[in-house]
Amino acid sequence: MKIKRILPAFLFLGLTSTVLADQKGFTVDDLVNLERISSASISPDDKNVVYVVRKTDMQNNRGRTDIWVSPTHGGKAKQLTSDLASDHSPKWSKDSKQIYFLSSRSGSSQIWRVGLNGNKPIQVTDLSVDVTSFKISSNNEQVVFSSRVYPECKNFQCTVTKDKLEKEKQTSGVVYDKMFVRHWDHWIDGRQSQLFLINLAYEKVSDSAKIIPISKSVNANVPSDPFGGDEEYELSLDGGTVYFAARIQDAMEPTSTNFDIYQVTVDSPSKAKNLTKSNKAWDTNPVVSNDGTKLAYLAMKRPGFEADKFDVVIRDLKTGKSKRVTEDWDRSFGSIHFSKDDQSIYLKGNHLGTKALWKYDLKTGNKTLFNKDGAIVGASIGQNKVIFAKDSLKSPVQLYSSDLDGSNQKQLTFNNKEKLAKVKFGEYEQFKFKGWNDEIVHGYVVKPWNFKKGKKYPLAFLIHGGPQGSFGDHFHYRWNPQTYAGQGFVSVMIDFHGSTGYGQDFTDSITQNWGSKPFEDLQKGLAFALKKYDFIDGDNTCALGASYGGYMINWIAGNWPDRFKCLVNHDGVFDNRMMYYATEELWFVEWENGGPYFKAKENHERYNPVNFVNNWKTPMLVVQGELDYRIPVTQSLATFTALQRKGIKSKLLYFPDENHWVLKPANSVQWHNEVNKWLHEFLDTKK
Repeated sequence: MKIKRILPAFLFLGLTSTVLADQKGFTVDDLVNLERISSASISPDDKNVVYVVRKTDMQNNRGRTDIWVSPTHGGKAKQLTSDLASDHSPKWSKDSKQIYFLSSRSGSSQIWRVGLNGNKPIQVTDLSVDVTSFKISSNNEQVVFSSRVYPECKNFQCTVTKDKLEKEKQTSGVVYDKMFVRHWDHWIDGRQSQLFLINLAYEKVSDSAKIIPISKSVNANVPSDPFGGDEEYELSLDGGTVYFAARIQDAMEPTSTNFDIYQVTVDSPSKAKNLTKSNKAWDTNPVVSNDGTKLAYLAMKRPGFEADKFDVVIRDLKTGKSKRVTEDWDRSFGSIHFSKDDQSIYLKGNHLGTKALWKYDLKTGNKTLFNKDGAIVGASIGQNKVIFAKDSLKSPVQLYSSDLDGSNQKQLTFNNKEKLAKVKFGEYEQFKFKGWNDEIVHGYVVKPWNFKKGKKYPLAFLIHGGPQGSFGDHFHYRWNPQTYAGQGFVSVMIDFHGSTGYGQDFTDSITQNWGSKPFEDLQKGLAFALKKYDFIDGDNTCALGASYGGYMINWIAGNWPDRFKCLVNHDGVFDNRMMYYATEELWFVEWENGGPYFKAKENHERYNPVNFVNNWKTPMLVVQGELDYRIPVTQSLATFTALQRKGIKSKLLYFPDENHWVLKPANSVQWHNEVNKWLHEFLDTKK
């Protein structure tokens, strides 16, 4: 199969040393106050693109979102909504003149619509429960939406009444008879996310309207909890059938990745048909072709493995025959879009340190790659244009248009231009070296913003989480290397064995090897960077990581104790045994360690950081959120206890209101300030 690369005419990101007098480095205040673009969608007539812009409201310690629109040929952007409440999730009407969106401006999350002329938004639904996501049928006659309700309730008012009674109870005890008990950052409360269908009317749709339950017959959260959205369900062209992904809620849910694709007709909503029953692994993201004859979706093969390869499966809706069309392509995909003629699909996935977009010809198998650098984080396919959202290590997300084959790429948005006018980002480049077993491993180096040739700089060695993830050419809002470059540090990031975008075998290689292959890659990667880049001060280094990266910080503390001057551990695993018994998604720890702790104790203990605490000597900052139920708070408390009892210089930064991530703007600033203060305490930037 022929691979064709269409490359944008961007400037080569070479390493330079010019610094203008009025320029400055990138700071956490810059990061937190950037406008963020998301949810871009091209209009049916190809003339406009609608998108969401998030602005930081520091006064209320939150992000606020509004709906914007820009011409696809380029030109002045127009703000369509402005309210203290957040407006988001825009969807086009069939005639390209109206935009439907979600907003909480009425006091609850409901569907609204606004015209391209920016007239006053009109409320479409006025339900007694929140609308959490929605999709409109292509004929604009039906809306499918999700809401969190009590599954035993037959109407929305029942859910409202039960919520009221729960709040009025004098007792606070909750009884559980199966897992999940809690998930991600919330305790299970008996409610369930379900899909409903209504006919679209010009007047407000209330509880008294004909509301058809779509997913009620399947005992599952639809969309999935906590991160599922409207990508997990789809309507047929006529709005008479709904397809959705779901994992059954039973005693096996915490150990299962078995999502299936269900089909429900509006005429018989109580009869859900499981289309993927034979596949016990993950099936999700159903997409109907534009002619309505095919259903595409993403599918894994191995049950219990959340980082297995996602193939694209296409099902003939008439015959029921299915085919894995990307089975021989060693990449895992995160989204699917049909071309308007249904002859091609557009696919997004990690690729050699980038987030790539491809056009894949279904007949010939030819692939067209849209980008060799940066991260394409969203795409929308029109009749003659593709709109995609792209960022990089030197730029937050901007929108671009291109022809259908990726040629003639043009930047459409220029958000943050004034805010970043005086900011100089650190130049960066990708490198590769021989890691574990002499296999090729990739990494990135980011230079200080004020780099001067001949000078040596301290190093912030960043370790990504997942562990099946990647620290690539992507503008990150929690671990952004430019915030370190802005302080005069070099950043180095290694995509060790287990990282995504380098083939499934490479991703698989970390399983039952958490402390071996990736650890060797980090050691060899650092040695390679120190040899290749003589501006890095190898005696002036700190290592930082979160989640698996935090686990690796604990592993480094016990197995590489003399390498770094300081360590930063955010939500890292300390004890594999207690991690197994206290975390919520058991499929993850069971797959990664070859089974439950009580059956595979040796595997869990082989790379258990707690067994090497006696070797610890490096100063460590420990960060933890109370609402992190993936890696519970006791893991970090135990880490801090071990450090303190050994007399090692250490600090604990604790957030009672954050989960696995630090999301509130003020808390993010505090997080960065504490981390930076810790680095400056041990690293010398004046050499």
